[in-house]
Amino acid sequence: MSPLLSEDRGRVRVLTMNRPEKRNALNTALTRALLDGLRAADAAETVACVVLTGAGQGFCAGADLAEFKDLVPEKQHLVEERAELTMQLHLAFSKMAKPVVTAINGAAMGGGAGLAIAGDLAVMAESAKLGYPETRHGIVAAIVMANLVRQAGRKAAFELVSFGEPIDARRALALGMVNRVVEEKDLLQVAISLGEGLAKVDPQALQATKRLFHEVADLPLEEALRRGREANKRMRGFNANLRSSSKA
Repeated sequence: MSPLLSEDRGRVRVLTMNRPEKRNALNTALTRALLDGLRAADAAETVACVVLTGAGQGFCAGADLAEFKDLVPEKQHLVEERAELTMQLHLAFSKMAKPVVTAINGAAMGGGAGLAIAGDLAVMAESAKLGYPETRHGIVAAIVMANLVRQAGRKAAFELVSFGEPIDARRALALGMVNRVVEEKDLLQVAISLGEGLAKVDPQALQATKRLFHEVADLPLEEALRRGREANKRMRGFNANLRSSSKA
C-alpha cells in the first residue's frame, strides 16, 4: 500500500497521507513520499494547486515513534539523515511555486501540526485538534517551531510548545493558524474549492505573490519594501509586455 495517494481533481492535486492505522504518523517512507509528491505536483504543468489531507480519522500524528529506536547517538548518520529529511519537507511548502491548501481532517500533532499549518491556506474540521506535545515526551518541537512562531505569534507559540496541550479548531482559527473551520463532511470539498479558486488566478501573478510573501515575512521593513519594489517593477514590465503582445 502506498504511503501517499495522489488524485487530480481538475487542476487541483489532492495528496492524501495513507497510513490510517498509524494516524498517518510520519515514518521515513511517508516523509520521503510527501516530499517527492509535493515536488512532483509543483513541476506538473497540469497542476495549479495542491490539497494535502490525511486518510482515516487523523490528519497526522507526527513522527512515527516506532522508528526512534534506531535514532540514537551510536547511529548519528541516521539521526542526521532523518533531521535533514524532516527539515526539507517542512521547507518545501514555502519553496514551491504553487500554493498548497491543507485539509486538517483530524488530530494534527507535533510534526503533523507543523504540516497542517505549513500550507498557504488551511481548512480545519470542527472536530479536529492541533498540538505540539513534544515536551510531554521529554523532547522539543524543534523543526516545527520556526513556522509556528511566524504564524501564531510568540506568546501563543510558546504556550503551545511548552505546555504541549492541544487546541481545538476555533482556537486555531482565532490564532490565525487556519483560514476556515467547517464540518468534517464538508472539509475536502471546501479545500478543493479554495484550490479551484487559486487555479483561476493568473499563474505568474500568483507565483510572484507567493514568492514575495515568503521573502518579506521575515525581513526588516526597509529590506521588505525593497523586495516589494523590485517585484513591482518586474510585474509592471510583465504586464507591459503582455499588452504589447495582445496588440500585435
